[in-house]
Amino acid sequence: MAHHLSAKKRIRSSETRRVQNRYYAKTMRNALRDFRALEDKAVATERLPKMISIIDKLAKRSIIHKNKAANLKSKLTRKVNAM
Repeated sequence: MAHHLSAKKRIRSSETRRVQNRYYAKTMRNALRDFRALEDKAVATERLPKMISIIDKLAKRSIIHKNKAANLKSKLTRKVNAM
């Protein structure tokens, strides 16, 4: 158990960030699942910028790695183009 005040605060703040990061990552995964299930190209084309924005925000906050973000965006774009 931590004894210093700063260590106790670090434990509290890191737990708060962990829960928030899990929420954002899970929200992204759910959005990806819904996006991949789309069949209509018009709807997918309309939603693609929103998905890219979500992915970029997570990469900016280091919730996901920047290369993973690039791979996800590439795959989603290829999926929409192939429809």
